[in-house]
Amino acid sequence: MKKAFRKIHLWLSVPFGLIITVICLSGAALVFEDEVTELCRRDLYYVEKVSGAPLPVEYLIEKVAGTLPDSVAVTGVSISSDAERAYQVNLSKPRRASVYVDQYTGEVKGRHERAPFFLTMFKLHRWLLDGMKPDGGIFWGKMIVGVSTLMFVFVLISGIVIWWSRTKKALKNSLKIAVGKGRRRFWYDLHVAGGMYALVLLLAMALTGLTWSFSWYRAGFYKVFGVEMKQRAGHGALQTAHGTPQTAHGTLQTVHGTPQTAHGGKSGRNSSEEGRGNREHTSPYACWQQVYEELKARNAGYKQITVSNGSASVSFERFGNQRAADRYAFNPQDGEITEVTLYKDTDASGKMRGWIYSVHVGSWGGMFTRILTFIAALLGGTLPLTGYYLWLRRIRLI
Repeated sequence: MKKAFRKIHLWLSVPFGLIITVICLSGAALVFEDEVTELCRRDLYYVEKVSGAPLPVEYLIEKVAGTLPDSVAVTGVSISSDAERAYQVNLSKPRRASVYVDQYTGEVKGRHERAPFFLTMFKLHRWLLDGMKPDGGIFWGKMIVGVSTLMFVFVLISGIVIWWSRTKKALKNSLKIAVGKGRRRFWYDLHVAGGMYALVLLLAMALTGLTWSFSWYRAGFYKVFGVEMKQRAGHGALQTAHGTPQTAHGTLQTVHGTPQTAHGGKSGRNSSEEGRGNREHTSPYACWQQVYEELKARNAGYKQITVSNGSASVSFERFGNQRAADRYAFNPQDGEITEVTLYKDTDASGKMRGWIYSVHVGSWGGMFTRILTFIAALLGGTLPLTGYYLWLRRIRLI
């Protein structure tokens, strides 16, 4: 049996090994993208001095809006619990665009732009630098990454069968890396022990990563966990009404449908409520400060509050799904909160997406699991290289 698995391990590793190395190493480079970006551009993401109370959200957004072209609109504002972090004002385009503003002075600090290095790493990791075809042609880069990742799963499983020892002593020895017994022994130990140590995390990353490559796999993955995968509606709204923000620097999607339609015709209001609801504001953002203050008062220990037109979200610093958030809907005319959906009550499909992302990038357990994920991805990138070395030595080409 082991002989058959050795052949599977070898003949899947040889053609896909280099691609697997690129996927793993580029993935490792992305693990701490936010930290590196903020370290290099601290002047953009943090204020120079915390002084007094922050300026009203309406004023800050108007300052940002004054710098934007007519074709770009403000879609939301994200406010961190860290008083030193600048407010993030999210824009309608390009996708996931945002501007940072000093909440104490009103200074527009600049626009968030993904560093060219990390953008290249992301395109390598997802598509091998390929791009989606405008004519709907085959997205070859995405296809190759998906197939290579799938083959990597079989390589890892076959590796378990080949090197898993029957005795505890032999297993213990296979987890050691000898550094004083020659070059070949060192590369062999690094290949075997490195694969053993990183096995669980590499399988977790590969199995979750495949959900972005193949729709059939994604449907099966959800089904295994007993979750019904929601499809996007034909008119473009998210069927999963309580999905999560795309990234730490992303734009909050409106999660309750069109706010004016969902909450504009609430019945049973008395005359005073109607008068308040019909009151005109000089700015469409006039009640955002009110909504933020109310959510801040309701949620002690929050991590970030994001407010957009008619909807808001509150996220917390906790283990598990890092895209988990409580969702609120409010009347854009007067800021009255009309609907509350706690994370624990959201649909399973939305939770599953957040968990898939958190497991894939290793953020589910905080900094500790992110460090482990980074090391595992590095080891994953070395496995094909050490494997090539051992194979070439065996066939006497080096």
